[in-house]
Amino acid sequence: MNGRLLKAIDIRRDELVALTADLIRFPTINPPGEAYGPCANYIGARLRKSGFETEFIRADGTPGDTDRYPRINVVARFDGRSPGACVHFNSHIDVVEAGDGWTVDPFAGIVRDGKVYGRGACDMKGGLAASIIAVEAFLEVFPDFPGAIEISGTVDEESGGFGGVAHLAGLGYFSKPRVDHVIIPEPLNKDRICLGHRGVWWAEIETKGEIAHGSMPFLGDNAVRHMGAVLQAFENELFPALDRKITRMPVVPEGARRSTMNINSVHGGQTEDFRPGLPSPNVPDSCRLTIDRRFLLEEDLATVKAEVTGILDRLKRERKKFDYEIRDLMEVLPLMTERDAPVVKAVAQGIHAIFDREPDYVISPGTYDQKHIARIGHIHDCIAYGPGILDLAHRPDEWVGISDMVESAKVMAIGLNVLLRGTATG
Repeated sequence: MNGRLLKAIDIRRDELVALTADLIRFPTINPPGEAYGPCANYIGARLRKSGFETEFIRADGTPGDTDRYPRINVVARFDGRSPGACVHFNSHIDVVEAGDGWTVDPFAGIVRDGKVYGRGACDMKGGLAASIIAVEAFLEVFPDFPGAIEISGTVDEESGGFGGVAHLAGLGYFSKPRVDHVIIPEPLNKDRICLGHRGVWWAEIETKGEIAHGSMPFLGDNAVRHMGAVLQAFENELFPALDRKITRMPVVPEGARRSTMNINSVHGGQTEDFRPGLPSPNVPDSCRLTIDRRFLLEEDLATVKAEVTGILDRLKRERKKFDYEIRDLMEVLPLMTERDAPVVKAVAQGIHAIFDREPDYVISPGTYDQKHIARIGHIHDCIAYGPGILDLAHRPDEWVGISDMVESAKVMAIGLNVLLRGTATG
């Protein structure tokens, strides 16, 4: 190990804590996309002081982008003294709503008992802060490094990443020759390397009916009852079949190594938009169901869809007046970076140096922005690695451990040294 590099991070411990707390204090809640601009400007100003050239890119026209809630991303670059590879650290700055159940102010950046509390502390402002500190320490110790380093703060990951990494990837910010290696400091635990994620297919199924007076339902056709038949077929046929599918991917937690489908929402009838509302005396002529299907590397998307549409088509043949429409909402293929990829081996060296053990290699049950980097940018040397415990994300009293951030920053700095200078030591 390089003692100077690790010491440079140790002496920045208080700075790392303060940076994390400052980032938490920007309430970058998505939706609707609050405080994106101020948070991006703060990151850009910080990195400019460290010698980075910074750009601010608004994702005009992407979902949610308005003059009130502009989708503003920051990308900062530091070019070394000689040609070489580029390592990019990408973090999303948006957070989910705080929700109820907090015992501390979710946007105060409270520091207590070796932890920093707040919405986004774990997911993933602690990881962003750790990557900044790791890079600044590396620049101090190795000012003559070859290649380039980039750091980005991007938006909308919590809602699909379309105004953030997807937009930037479409503009070439995550493609060769600009970028070679990408590390995303998502909270997957400090001694684990996340190689990728399962696939996802979101869709909306609508069953059709015919409106009539609720006192004479025989004169109409009840779309909610048709949806009940769909749900029953899913329970009896689809869910048991999915539970029998097990992947070779090292997905965590254990239950996510099977195919899964979640029923996200059901909407039917004429009173759904009224709260509390009054019951409508009508037979519902429409019912909508949103599904969230997570699938495995061993499955192909066409088969995943056919399992659902096959049931719907059979009901259309067998059930009187049954009719439906299905609309795709999102499709993401599963992906898994190979364990011998350069960025995986580099970060593994860092984990071994700091924790004296081999890393665990895992796959995320849900997707994150690696999907856009691979699919749009065609950069496959990409992983997620960062501090924070995944189980704390999106929960009340979310926190990130200070020691975890320090140790993760050391791992990132060693990985950076391997990727740019070819060594973990000197």
